[in-house]
Amino acid sequence: MTNYRKNLDQIVDETERLGVVGSPSSTAQLAIDILGPAATRKLVGELALFRFTQDTSPHYALGQITEVQLRNIWHEDPTMRSLIRQRGRVDAVSERQDTHLGQMVISAVFRQGGPAGYEPSILGTVPATGTPIHLVTDDVLDELLHPYRDQIFYLGHVYGSKPKLPLWFKHFDSGPDGAGEAYHLGIFGKTGSGKSVLAKMILLAYARYPKMALLVIDPQGEFARDMRKGGKSGEFALPVGDVVRKLGKHPVVLTVRNLILDRWELFEQILFESQFFERLTVPRGENRELACGVLADKLQKAGVKLADLHERKSFDTVWKMLQDDKVQKVFYRSETSRARFDSALHEANPKEFFEDYWVPVAELFREDRSGAKSINKALAWLLSLANEDGSDRAARPILVIDLSKEQAQGLFWNDKIQALVIKRLLDGLSQTAEYFYKENQSLNALVVIDEAHRLAPRELPSEDDAAKAVRSVLIDAARTTRKYGLGWLFISQTLSSIHPEILQQLRIFFFGFGLGLGQEFQSLRQLVGSSGTALDLYQLFRDPHSAFDAKSRQYSFMTIGPVSPLSFSGSPLFFNAFNTVEEFLSANGLSPDGIPDPS
Repeated sequence: MTNYRKNLDQIVDETERLGVVGSPSSTAQLAIDILGPAATRKLVGELALFRFTQDTSPHYALGQITEVQLRNIWHEDPTMRSLIRQRGRVDAVSERQDTHLGQMVISAVFRQGGPAGYEPSILGTVPATGTPIHLVTDDVLDELLHPYRDQIFYLGHVYGSKPKLPLWFKHFDSGPDGAGEAYHLGIFGKTGSGKSVLAKMILLAYARYPKMALLVIDPQGEFARDMRKGGKSGEFALPVGDVVRKLGKHPVVLTVRNLILDRWELFEQILFESQFFERLTVPRGENRELACGVLADKLQKAGVKLADLHERKSFDTVWKMLQDDKVQKVFYRSETSRARFDSALHEANPKEFFEDYWVPVAELFREDRSGAKSINKALAWLLSLANEDGSDRAARPILVIDLSKEQAQGLFWNDKIQALVIKRLLDGLSQTAEYFYKENQSLNALVVIDEAHRLAPRELPSEDDAAKAVRSVLIDAARTTRKYGLGWLFISQTLSSIHPEILQQLRIFFFGFGLGLGQEFQSLRQLVGSSGTALDLYQLFRDPHSAFDAKSRQYSFMTIGPVSPLSFSGSPLFFNAFNTVEEFLSANGLSPDGIPDPS
């Protein structure tokens, strides 16, 4: 125990002194009297530390400097101001009588003691004025967090400083590296703020745990490109797929072309959205909904399977059914409407209808596609703790479901169909989570939702039933699945447009550039609370694309929640994400060439 304290004290003594505790100070925020040599250096964002005694035990408090003020009482005197206006400066008082005052928000306090050497504590008193405040270095953090070194993960450096900010992303099961329960995360920022890259970094943090399952619902196809061998996208070309393979996880990408839809209800909804009935003079509305419903019902009674809908004989059965006067009477009561429909049916070219309007829908349900999996089978494969032969799995996989339009060529696909498929995925997840819960097993899984502002918006058009259904399922999942061991990571370009029920359930937040104005800033203020200086520091974030070149770009983030051993007080932490792939991989020992292949 003594060695821990001695080593840390020696390291702290060798670091630079920035200032001393000043007045007035409180347990919430400390005033710092900046020392002369440190007054000319960049201080805002720096991580600082001071030592104090509390309840007869040595303590170490860490926090970030959020603001620096300059005071010169002589310059504030009206007479002196008049003189300065004429001369520009007064040598006797200008600069010489300047005092620099800093504000420091305490984020973590450690007490020397306990089996690990240091244990979390609180700032229950205010140290005496004159208490030295030191600059925190990597050596200080390495020694202080030495017992937790295997859990530490790095996304970047302390904002505007050199030390790497230690973070931890624990799996959702019990055990030494587990959180014991699931929690939800959110990453918010404008386009170009680095949120997608940060999400991929976090995905790799969770990929270190063999028993944790990872699912990415990818509406744009960005994550899918990175999962393929040698796959890299964007300026920050992070080889996600290559790294997770070296970590022992098997990444699989299912696109629209090899994801089998497996519900008659989905068939009805997709057929309703297609042009099939529109070409037969059945407009959108109740009549078309009835037509889709009766057709699906008749096909099931005729013994036609969803997987066989793409065959010509299934289409011929449909065409014959639609010619039946009894079927037509279900969705068209008036004789005039039935006559118009029947005329359009007889004038239509069945071959053209089959190829242009039926097959693009029916192919979504076809099973005999290469590498195809139904939604149920895909989720069961992802979440199962055993291999197909019944043996225990060495590691659960990563599944990316690419729902981008680029992958749907030749199929009927649009935003509404995408929403319907996502709802089916979410329903399947919820059902599987409940099953595991009844079996007293934690699902221990994370679902990444890209473009969350589209899937769970605050407001929706009243007629968009598909989008409403997706949002409803997401809200319910955010409320209920945490106890099942199922967590969610929401990625969004906006904060104010996300449904408030989702935001209330998030435990960890990452805020990138672009939320500092208008309604976005009001939403940010509500989440952060009254941390005025923290919000002031956030507003200093620069647009990464205002840099002169890609290498000098800074992707800054503010994070809130239990994501760091330095943030258990709940105060915000600030960091600049790594802007080179090599630095990120090296900091976390994730270089594909440096990780031993478990196979």
